[in-house]
Amino acid sequence: MKAIARLAVVCGIALLTVSSCRAISSLLHDEDVVAEVGRHMLFRSEVAELIPDGASEEDSLRLALQYINSWASDIVFLDIAEEQLSKEELDVTAELEEYRRSLLKYRYEQRFINERLDTLVQDSEIDEYYQAHVENFVLDVPIVRARFMRISADSPNLEVIKKKMSSSEMQDLVEADSLAYFSAVKYTDFGNSWIDMITLSREFGTDYSELLSSMKGGFIERNDAYGKRNVAYVVDFMPAGEIPPVDYCRDRIRNIIISVRKQALVSALEQDLLNDARDKGKFKIF
Repeated sequence: MKAIARLAVVCGIALLTVSSCRAISSLLHDEDVVAEVGRHMLFRSEVAELIPDGASEEDSLRLALQYINSWASDIVFLDIAEEQLSKEELDVTAELEEYRRSLLKYRYEQRFINERLDTLVQDSEIDEYYQAHVENFVLDVPIVRARFMRISADSPNLEVIKKKMSSSEMQDLVEADSLAYFSAVKYTDFGNSWIDMITLSREFGTDYSELLSSMKGGFIERNDAYGKRNVAYVVDFMPAGEIPPVDYCRDRIRNIIISVRKQALVSALEQDLLNDARDKGKFKIF
């Protein structure tokens, strides 16, 4: 095994694979240059920075090869582009300047917003927004308040937990949770909050419309391929097309209010900067 590992490409590129490269340590520990594409060189230190501490020898090699191949591919494309494109096509000065200006503007806006944005939203503000825009919250999919359990299909506690998880008595719900802790693979009580049926259907690994069609007496039950029984008890249900309660919309409304505040800060900043420039004679319209 040679102590020096170097990929040299003159008129093309030969992509490395783990199986085709046996000099594992040479990619990371020998000479400074580990790959070449024409006049371009990739140094060991650049590759080593990407290898996490504690990575195995095999994983280190795989990560190194992935980076080398990606780097080489980029260089080959760049060389071809510089060779084939016209002088006008190669001139990216305007685009770079536009990107620079946009990036600097964005960074300053973010700092300005982070220093001034009030992210505390009162419940009264949420309620007020909800009442003023209630027509915007019509449900696309049904929502439910439900309790979900995954348990061995042959568990002796299955029926007991089912009975208690469907109860409206707090003591029964506490006992259901306690029994499920020792007997079930998973137990989640969504009974105090609304979730959409898509979220619930993920627990069953199926489409929510199929779940709804199989619901009986508030229960949805399906066995999986691993001998587990997935059980959901639907405490409350609201179909698509209806307007959900404000509690279901709180997080969404909170994000909307904060977004509006952000936009107001940015708009005020832009106007203040223009006014300041105008007052100082820096901004003139002829």
